[in-house]
Amino acid sequence: MAEPRSGHDAKTQRGSPSTPPIEPNVLASVLERNIDALKRKRQEAEREASLQDRIAETITRFTGSMAFVYVHLFLVAGWVAANLNLIPGLPAFDPTFVILATFASVEAIFLSTFVLISQNRAAAEADRRSELDLQTNLLSEHEITRLLTLTRAIAQHLGIKEAQDPTLRELERHVAPEKVLDRLDEEQESDAP
Repeated sequence: MAEPRSGHDAKTQRGSPSTPPIEPNVLASVLERNIDALKRKRQEAEREASLQDRIAETITRFTGSMAFVYVHLFLVAGWVAANLNLIPGLPAFDPTFVILATFASVEAIFLSTFVLISQNRAAAEADRRSELDLQTNLLSEHEITRLLTLTRAIAQHLGIKEAQDPTLRELERHVAPEKVLDRLDEEQESDAP
């Protein structure tokens, strides 16, 4: 095995005493904590779901599976075969397929209702996540603005000329989310036909 060319290279390969070496497939403790917190919140939301919501979710999950498709293929194929007199000894009970069409229509009504119930629940959860994202982003923006102000003050104290960059003044201003939303609404209204 080749020896490192310099002391700096050897230190870089071994990792410095102040920073531990990066281990693959290991998450930071903050990420682990966040993942656990989100998992707990998801489990809590599932426990708090009403019986109707759980039933709708179970039905929607099944109807969105290939097992549901296979069951329907088997039932419809059997129904059609029976009513075309392809099964010996079984008389046709729906030769015009009106009963099959009625069953399919009623089933479609109920399935679409179950899907809408599940989508409403998922949309409410998405709204909560969106609200969390917004709050986190606003907090991050505030922290970054504060860090920029502190960094600029340090640079001025040290006499670094880049600290006089006029764009930094603009970046140091806090964002007012309500004004951003108002501006977005104005843009949408002006773009509407």
